[in-house]
Amino acid sequence: MRIPSFSITRPVRLSHVLMVCSVLAPFPAWADEDPESLDIMERQMEQLQQQQMALQKSLQAMRQQIIQHRAQLGGTAAHGGHPLEVTGSGGHVRGGWTPVEGHAPASSQTAGIEPMARPRIGGHSDPVSELGDQPTYESVVAHREEDLISHMANNNVGPHNRETVGAQSAGALGSKVFHLGPVSIILGGFFDAAALVENRQVSSGIFNYWNAIPFRNSSNFHTTNFNGDARYSRFSLMARGQLNPHLTVAGFVETDFGASAETTNPYESNSYVPRLRQAYLTLDDSHANMHFLIGQAWTMLTPDRVGIVPRQESLPETIESSILAGQTWSRQWQLRVVKDFMNHRVWTGFSIENPATIYDTTGFSASGDNGEYSLPGSGNYAKVGSNGVGLSSNTTNYSNEIAPDIIGKVAWDPTWGHYEIEGLLHFPHDRSVINGVGENHTAIAWGAGGSMILPVIPHRLEVRLAGLAGRGIGRYGSVLLPDATLRANGAPALLSSAQTTAGVIAHPNKVLDVYGYFGMQRSGRSYFDSDGTAYGYGNPLANNTGCETEGSEACVANIRSVEEFTIGAWYRFIHGQYGTVQAGTQLAYSRVHTWGGMGGAPTTSLSEIFFDFRYLPFQ
Repeated sequence: MRIPSFSITRPVRLSHVLMVCSVLAPFPAWADEDPESLDIMERQMEQLQQQQMALQKSLQAMRQQIIQHRAQLGGTAAHGGHPLEVTGSGGHVRGGWTPVEGHAPASSQTAGIEPMARPRIGGHSDPVSELGDQPTYESVVAHREEDLISHMANNNVGPHNRETVGAQSAGALGSKVFHLGPVSIILGGFFDAAALVENRQVSSGIFNYWNAIPFRNSSNFHTTNFNGDARYSRFSLMARGQLNPHLTVAGFVETDFGASAETTNPYESNSYVPRLRQAYLTLDDSHANMHFLIGQAWTMLTPDRVGIVPRQESLPETIESSILAGQTWSRQWQLRVVKDFMNHRVWTGFSIENPATIYDTTGFSASGDNGEYSLPGSGNYAKVGSNGVGLSSNTTNYSNEIAPDIIGKVAWDPTWGHYEIEGLLHFPHDRSVINGVGENHTAIAWGAGGSMILPVIPHRLEVRLAGLAGRGIGRYGSVLLPDATLRANGAPALLSSAQTTAGVIAHPNKVLDVYGYFGMQRSGRSYFDSDGTAYGYGNPLANNTGCETEGSEACVANIRSVEEFTIGAWYRFIHGQYGTVQAGTQLAYSRVHTWGGMGGAPTTSLSEIFFDFRYLPFQ
């Protein structure tokens, strides 16, 4: 982005800039009263910031000349001018480089008088800026890296509004910045109280576990269910420091109470335990336009709103904590390298991420309880994983993995919309023992997809489309369909997979968000028969004869696809310096289709009504 230059020999141009500054000075207060104009005002602020920086450089050059002349005349060079500091919010840029209050103009300062320092939250005061400690374009970008980049590459989609549920899902931070020495601390999160009513008994709370939706053979199909809890209340924190004018380091952590311990029960204390959602560090170099991330975060496959920027993932505004059927996502360890080009319009990213494989073992009986499954023939088996030991859960089977997942993405932010293409490689790995001879097997799973956000009416109405398809990648969808089953020799048999989402999101006014989504995820099949036994996923000989008879256990019903239709709205009825209080409701209908077997291809469905209240003290 080119910074306009201001010549000290053209006072008319300087006066014009000063006039613009004086006219726009009240805008931040007005924006607080009218949040729906925030994006427009921030773009104007960015232009003003550039003009202010250029003006400041011209003033500094004049000041340097005055100091030099005074030095030649035997005067003092102790006139340091107005000290400056960066001001801004934790989530959006507000204001820019402004004089510190409480200081007299440079012409009124005298040598030997110590200027007062400005007190800051955090128990310390800012020292007065030394001569030459002036803002530059790079230092401004480094101080609010992802925020300024998101605005400079304006695509009429823009970064999340912090109060929206999509922003909260991605990990939005609050608007208040605290300072501990040179480190900035920004808090985020909310208090949550959610409930739902559903027409089937699915004991997963507001987390939709579509694999457990009962068929007619289960009594749970014929009973309704109510559940309410506060376990998805959330807390997040980011610490950020500026190493130099170009380099910014930050650490982010986010947690909620979505986990269950062995002692957790719904009968008395409802004592759900904390779990880790995200924990990562970032390093941003605004000079080289390079961005690094390492730790647990949303997978880079997750659609974004602008660039490839942490906490700007494009996630639905739904109440259900499982997000939406067909949504591409995972939160996992990763090492990500991103570079942007063309003034932050084009982004390329490469990430290696923690692997995992979901196996379906229909027809394969467990050979012990440690990830071993019997194969056709006496004593033959395949080992796909091992139960956790040490600090890992001993009731969870961790799949064998030989290499990390490899993910690449390209994002484009023109002046209208956000567009992405992406791909991944995954390497399922297991071991089989047949007739006393062991052998390792590795398959190559792959996927490709993309997403787009179309701002039909910028900042008022947008359309979101996303999809991913491939083989052996089912776990990257909300439904968690299997990645693979087993071949007769114990090798992984990859299953084809496809998932897609489409949504319309409207913001009729500054306090109301309305949305509607469709999501779908489907899986292919792979099977074989041996000695009269049907093995594999989607086998036509699978026994589905009892799926329509209550009490029957003859219902294999391998899932072919899951579809979800949902609509909902959020209303922010309290908003101020003390935060935001909002209420939401959501209607959802899910339909499950299965692969045909003996007895047909049964279907089932689930209807839900969600309610939620949230208090966001930092937004």
